[in-house]
Amino acid sequence: MFDAPRPPVAPPSPGPADPPARIGLCTAVVALGGLLFGFDTGVISGALLFIRTDFGLNSFEEGAVISALLLGAAVGALGSGRPADRFGRKKVLVAIALTFTAGLLAAVLADGFPALVAARAVLGLAVGSASTVVPLYLAEIAPPRLRGRLVTANQILLTVGILVSYLINLAYADSADWRAMFAVGLIPSVAMVVGTLAIPESPEWLRTRATAGAAPVPPAPGRRPAPPRPSAGLLSPAARPALVIGVTLAAAQQFGGINSIIYYAPSIMSRAGLPAANSITYSVVIGTVNVLMTIAAVPLIDRAGRRPLLLSSLAGMAFSLVALGVALGLPSSPAANVTALVFMVTYVASFAIGLGPVFWILAAELFPPESRARGGAVCALVNWAANFVVGQMFLPAADLVGESWVFWFFAAVSTAAVVFVLRTVPETKNRSLAEVQRELAARSARPAGDRLTARTPMPSARG
Repeated sequence: MFDAPRPPVAPPSPGPADPPARIGLCTAVVALGGLLFGFDTGVISGALLFIRTDFGLNSFEEGAVISALLLGAAVGALGSGRPADRFGRKKVLVAIALTFTAGLLAAVLADGFPALVAARAVLGLAVGSASTVVPLYLAEIAPPRLRGRLVTANQILLTVGILVSYLINLAYADSADWRAMFAVGLIPSVAMVVGTLAIPESPEWLRTRATAGAAPVPPAPGRRPAPPRPSAGLLSPAARPALVIGVTLAAAQQFGGINSIIYYAPSIMSRAGLPAANSITYSVVIGTVNVLMTIAAVPLIDRAGRRPLLLSSLAGMAFSLVALGVALGLPSSPAANVTALVFMVTYVASFAIGLGPVFWILAAELFPPESRARGGAVCALVNWAANFVVGQMFLPAADLVGESWVFWFFAAVSTAAVVFVLRTVPETKNRSLAEVQRELAARSARPAGDRLTARTPMPSARG
């Protein structure tokens, strides 16, 4: 139908005119990808305690089991953009759900180290692809006034997935049944397969394809043909400002240190002098705070706006990291240990209410339609690559220079990100995706010194 001389009529799809129940159902189905993202990232922390014994893994092999998912996620993030543009968001989401299911089955049935690493790499492909395509689809089906909340639903389920994985680890810890830990993830993955087969295609993607498939209008007699459209590449003038913002926030999210806490909180507290026997309990506390503060962000995303949340989040992270570094540098004592734990919690809370969800929202909002999927894929790739670097380098760096200096480095990154947001990131609250493009173009055209105070007037979208 896209070869017809006029744009085809898109089939019914969720959007501003659709009933909230239909949009909510699509959101619930697609955001299962966020739940599985969190579950598959977190479940290994408890399962590895028993896999290590069953398979006789050394420290290098343990690291390979963890990092296989991170490397697979980087590949999945980068490789999902073009298929999402070519075949549509829905088909790619179905493929992601099938990949989650295949990876979990392979993990449950793994009979040794190589099979488990392969299963984790397959899960990584699904996790990385979901981190790109899920927020993209949610941003495209949402009316402007609800877009932040719908995309944040993905982040909420991501944090819920991490917390659920910790609770599943706790439930099966006494039986040491790590295969059952992975098997629980098959419930949401099968539900996602069924659900994504039923959801409609993204209306934005259908609109873009309809425009691309329309026959060009011949010029009037005596007139020159219209010049070709600018390149839709990520380095084109239309996409470059969004790329700079997305990639910078992707790196800042990870080099701000969040996964040093998510991955290594028990190790950090053990080094500070607290007993490590209840390490899974520490993880559950951190996971609970992460979920609660992400839920708290939902009404604020579209009420307070993206920029205020980013700025307050990054400032809170920087303060907490400085204080955490000071606490960890003090001689071990009950007061110092409790102080370290408190500032670890305030750091996670600051991250979860702002930078955690807002980065993924902006990555789905800022790019022009023809490069939105590829732009989101590149942002996710940078995020996963930085995640891998922090995960691999945190403990060696802490051994080399001390934990305090590592956290002060994370604080410096967070502080630099505050300046970057003030100078570069536009507000996208209550604006259509087209209005966001005009705002970003206007900001990028202004001299750098004017960006702190000037804003291009835009009509608020009413959805």
